[in-house]
Amino acid sequence: MVAQRTEGEGAEAEHTHDNRMHAHDHYHVSHHHGGGLMSEWQHRTYWHTHDHNHNALTHSHDYSAAQEEAEHGKESHIHDHAAPTQSPA
Repeated sequence: MVAQRTEGEGAEAEHTHDNRMHAHDHYHVSHHHGGGLMSEWQHRTYWHTHDHNHNALTHSHDYSAAQEEAEHGKESHIHDHAAPTQSPA
């Protein structure tokens, strides 16, 4: 386990979330190239639901703890889809 800390505090003081496993919709973003040399990249979003883990996290932020919890399901998540409940992310 890597020791985590913040290099300064936001409006919400540094705090730690314990590791946990749960399920909710979570989002993924892919980049899609339109073709051609001058084509722009498009962001494409998709989502699905399955059990996944979150390792312990120490951090600070500028929004409230209540907002953090209420909006957690709107965040993008990184994990191994072959083993989402054992992912290191």
